[in-house]
Amino acid sequence: MATLTGFILTRTARDVAEGCELEYWVASEAGPARVLVQRHEPVFFVECGRGKLTGARREPLELATMPGVPVDGVYFRTLRQMREARESLDRQGVPAFESDVKPEDRYLMERFVRGSCVIEGEAAQKQGYREFISPTIRTADETPLFKAVSLDIETHGFEGAIYSIGVASPRGERVFMLGEGGDTETVSYFPDEKAMLESFFGWLAEDDPDLILGWNVVDFDLQFMQKKCDELRIPFRLGRAKSKAFIVAAMTQGQSAIAKVPGRVVLDGIHLLRLGFWDFESYALDNVASELLGRKKLITGETDRLREIRRMFREDKAALAAYNLEDCRLAFEIFEKARLVHFAAERARLTGQSMDRQGGSVAAFDFLYLPRLHRAGCVAPDVGSAMPEASPGGYVMDSLPGLHDNVLLLDFKSLYPSIIWTFKIDPLGMAQPGEDAVAGFGGATFHRERNILPGLVEELWRARDAAKRDKNTALSTAIKIIMNSLYGVLGTSGCRFFDARLASSITRRGHDLIRRSREWIEAQGYKVLYGDTDSLFVLVGAGVAEEECKAIGKRLAAELNVWWTATLEKEHRLESHLEIEFEKHYLRFFMPTTRGTEVGSKKRYAGYLRADAQAFEVEFTGMESVRTDWTPLAREFQRELYRRVFAGEPFEEYIRATASAVLAGQHDEKLVYKKRLRRKLEEYTKVAPPHVQAARKLERPGRSISYVITLNGPEPAEKRTSPLDYGHYLDRQLAPVADSILHVFSQTFEQLTSQQMEMF
Repeated sequence: MATLTGFILTRTARDVAEGCELEYWVASEAGPARVLVQRHEPVFFVECGRGKLTGARREPLELATMPGVPVDGVYFRTLRQMREARESLDRQGVPAFESDVKPEDRYLMERFVRGSCVIEGEAAQKQGYREFISPTIRTADETPLFKAVSLDIETHGFEGAIYSIGVASPRGERVFMLGEGGDTETVSYFPDEKAMLESFFGWLAEDDPDLILGWNVVDFDLQFMQKKCDELRIPFRLGRAKSKAFIVAAMTQGQSAIAKVPGRVVLDGIHLLRLGFWDFESYALDNVASELLGRKKLITGETDRLREIRRMFREDKAALAAYNLEDCRLAFEIFEKARLVHFAAERARLTGQSMDRQGGSVAAFDFLYLPRLHRAGCVAPDVGSAMPEASPGGYVMDSLPGLHDNVLLLDFKSLYPSIIWTFKIDPLGMAQPGEDAVAGFGGATFHRERNILPGLVEELWRARDAAKRDKNTALSTAIKIIMNSLYGVLGTSGCRFFDARLASSITRRGHDLIRRSREWIEAQGYKVLYGDTDSLFVLVGAGVAEEECKAIGKRLAAELNVWWTATLEKEHRLESHLEIEFEKHYLRFFMPTTRGTEVGSKKRYAGYLRADAQAFEVEFTGMESVRTDWTPLAREFQRELYRRVFAGEPFEEYIRATASAVLAGQHDEKLVYKKRLRRKLEEYTKVAPPHVQAARKLERPGRSISYVITLNGPEPAEKRTSPLDYGHYLDRQLAPVADSILHVFSQTFEQLTSQQMEMF
C-alpha cells in the first residue's frame, strides 16, 4: 500500500475494452504519478418511472429534482452508452439531469478534491512515474513545487520552417537548431526539422516537466509544432508516457486554443496576467519584460524582428540561439516575478478546475455547488433547460458634471456576493422557499435556512480575509475572481441554474441599496455627485481640511453600515453582511459631460489624490489616458493637463506649446496608434478601419498593427512614406482631450491654439 500527496495536473475519461476508464496525472515531490480508475460507471439522473432506456443500470435514489420530484440514478458501462441514452431521452421528450457533467469531473467533485489530493493504493513503478489502479482519493491542502520549463520557438514567419526550439529552466537551457553548425553545451544542430523535433521530444521526456510555460505558447508555438508534426507525419509527443498531445482550436473569435497534453499543463503568461488583474498597455513579451524585469527582447519591432530572425538564421545561428534563449528566460522570469504558477495553482485549488482552464466560471460554479446540492438531497437540470431572459445590470446614477473640491468615494465591499449572502439568494432556496421566505425580485422568494450559495459566499469571504491577512495575494485574487463571477454565472443561460429571477434579485437589490444609501447620505447634508453599481461619490466641498474630509468619510461609512444593519433587521429580519468602506479622498474631482451635450457622463471621471506625504497623483477611469486606442501623445497630454488643472497651475501655455511641438514634428514618435487585428485581413470586406488599411501595406502583418495618419491616409508606422497629417492629431487627439475640461473655464482648444495654427 502506497500513499502519495500531490496535485492533479490533467484529467480525462475514455472508453477501453473493460469499460469507462478515468485517467489522472498527478505531480508530487516524489515525482509524477498516473491514477487509473477502471470500470468506472458514468451516471446521470432521470425522474422516477420516466423514459425507456436499454443497456443501463437504473436504481431509485434518495434524491429528487429541485422542485421535489424523485429521481433514479442511471449508470452506464461506457461513455458511448451514456451519450446514446441521453440522445434517446431527448427524442422521447424526457429531461435528463446532470447528463452533461463530465465523469472525470464528477469523480473529483463528489470527493471535494480540488487540485491537491492524497492517493492511497497499490502502486506499480513504471518508466519515469508510478501508476495507481483504482486507489482511494481524498482532498488535501498541500501544493508541491512544480517542475517547469519555458518554451519558445523561432520560425520563418507564420508559415514555413521551424528554425529553432528553445527551452529554459533552473535545471538548464537548450536550443535545438535547424541547419549546420558545431554543437555546443547549449546548442545542438540538426539536418532537418524531423530530426530536430524528435530530439526535442526525447529531451522533454527525459527532463519530464510538470508545466510548460510560454508566451502565446498555445496559439502560436504549440499550434505551429503540431502542424509541422502533421506535415512530417511524426507523433506530437509532448505528453507523459510517450503520449500524444493535441491542440483544440478556438471555437469563437477572441478565444484561445487549448493544449491537451497528458500529464503536463501548459500555462500561457498573457492569459494568466490578464486573469490575475495585471494591467499593461501591451501584453507583448517585450513590453511586459520591460515593465516587470527592466529588460527587453534582443530584437524589437515586428517587421524588423522577422527580417532579423531570417538574417540570423542564414548568417549567424549562434545569435539566433541567444535570441531564442533570452525569450525563454524572460518568460520564465516573468512567471516567477508575478508568481503566476502559484496563482494558477491557487485558482485550481479554489475552483476544482485544471490549472490551464480559460474562464470556466460556470464549470467552477458546478464544481463548488453540485456536491453540496446532492448532500441536500437534490440534483440539478442540464444546461440549457431554461430559456434565456434578460435581467437589469448594475445601477448607474446620473452624474453632476464639473470640477469639484473634496470628493469622498464610498464603496460597497464585494456588493453582489454580500447581497447573495445577506438576502439568501440561492437556486435551491428559490426552488423550495418554504413559508417564511425572504422576498426577492421578479416574484422570487428564498428559503431562510435551506440554501447553499449564502454559506458558500461566507466561506469564500472569510477565506479571502484570511488570505489578505497572510499576504497570500494569489489566493486572495483567485477568491475575488470566483466571488465576483457568482452573479455573472447565475445571469447566463450557460449555467444550469439560470433563472432571470435569480440575477434580478441581485442586481435590482443593488439598485435599491445604492438609491437608499444616496438618500441617507444626502439626509446627512452631503451631495452625492455620482453612483456606479457599488460606489458613491460624495461631495464635501471647498474649504475643508484633508484630515477632516477623511474623518467625514470614515464616519459616513461606519454610520451607514449601522443604519443598514438596523434597517435590514427591521424590514426583513435579516442579518446584514453589507460592508460599506471609505475608499478614497479626492482633493479635486472632475466629471466630464457626454461629448456635445451638457449631460454628465457615466463611467468616466478623473480625480486628484495624495499618493504620499510629499506627492499627489491623478487617477483616471474610462478616460483617454487609460485607453490604448489613443496615441501616447494624447494620453501624456491628458495626464499633464489634468495635473496642472487639479494642482491650480497655469495650463494655457502648456496647451499652446504642445500644439506647436506637434506642428514642428517634435512629437512624431508619440503619434503612433496601435490596434489588434480581430479577423483575417481578407475578412474585412465592407469597412476597412485605419489599422486594416495600414496592415494591407505590410508584407507580413502581425496581429498588432502600429500605424500613423498621413496626408495620404493610414500607413504602417515602420513603413511610412508620406508626411504626417498634423491637423488630424490636433483635431482628433488633442482637441477632444483638452475641450472635455476646458469648458469649465469657458475656453476651447481652438481658441488657445489658433495663433499656432496660423503660424504653421
